[in-house]
Amino acid sequence: MADPLLEVRDLHVNFDTYEGTHEVLDGVDMTVEKGETVALVGETGCGKSVTGKTIMGTLPRPPGEIVSGEIRYDGTDVLADQAVHDRVQRERMSMIFQDPMTYLSPVFTIESMMRDVVKYHDRETVTWRDLLSEFLQRSGEEDDDIRKRSVDLLRRLQIPDPEGILDRYPVELSGGMRQRVLIAMALINQPEFLIADEPTTALDVTVQDQILKLLKERTENDDLTMLYITHNLGVARKIADKIYVMYAGSIAESGPTETLFDAPLHPYTRGLLDSIPKLTGFESEGIDGSIPNYTDPPSGCRFHPRCPAYMEGTCDGVNPEPFDVDDDHEVACYLYEDEPSTSEAMEIADTEIQYRRPQRAKARRDGGGDENGD
Repeated sequence: MADPLLEVRDLHVNFDTYEGTHEVLDGVDMTVEKGETVALVGETGCGKSVTGKTIMGTLPRPPGEIVSGEIRYDGTDVLADQAVHDRVQRERMSMIFQDPMTYLSPVFTIESMMRDVVKYHDRETVTWRDLLSEFLQRSGEEDDDIRKRSVDLLRRLQIPDPEGILDRYPVELSGGMRQRVLIAMALINQPEFLIADEPTTALDVTVQDQILKLLKERTENDDLTMLYITHNLGVARKIADKIYVMYAGSIAESGPTETLFDAPLHPYTRGLLDSIPKLTGFESEGIDGSIPNYTDPPSGCRFHPRCPAYMEGTCDGVNPEPFDVDDDHEVACYLYEDEPSTSEAMEIADTEIQYRRPQRAKARRDGGGDENGD
């Protein structure tokens, strides 16, 4: 079997702030095969965007610090050599960022930014002489070709009057329009690997569907490999071949998309699925509590203060390693320490989680807390 395009191994990232050291990523492991779409899902604040920026090489340092770990791209550890990481980023990667107003310049037109992305994406440095020379030679055949490519891509992203949009500034566009411009800028050079960080959050459902179809088409026809970051499990199910569920900076569960939906094992994964609104109108269980404070995270499994299957003396000891349950299905939870089959694991999950959840809920009602001090 060929080596995966991307391997992340035991990645730890901290942020130093006036409050103290935030231990944000706590041993992230992830593998993305060539031509595969992998979704990274979890609540807001779980470390998904930090993971994407670290892979891309855009983690702000300081305050961010890569404490340890490996990011191997096409077999090369890019964290070991910043020059190699920068070259891979320029020539082979692209990223759709979450906030369009942060990543679009207010003083350049859309066409100017898209043209610069095409012309300078593979250069290590761009001098004032390069910019002046390019300005004096503008309106050549190359610029006409870039404009045509830009118009075509904006049209496929459901932007009305794409030619007119190219002559506008970001401030003249709506939030959804700006988001689609960012997507166009990320795709225009046909990257080999794309990190898409919540790319459809600000968009209408109909436009979101068209963009997901475009991204899926690119992965199938252009051999694009994609890491899709989202908190929307419905979107993840629609677009991803494999899903990694992240909680508080570590991977709780991973597996093929349908396997994860048909046989969710980690209490956190089950809580996320239970939180999805149902058309039947039945009340969902959801997940009590919130993401922990990264300056003083819980010992052991970081989910244990919220977990309905918490086992005192076990879950709060050492953070569990991923246990193999089935082909390519792993779960970091002590309930499955003996690595049972899928059917046995589902029985364990149904028994432990459903039995313990009412106990914890009753403890909260009666005493304002439970055996874990919640």
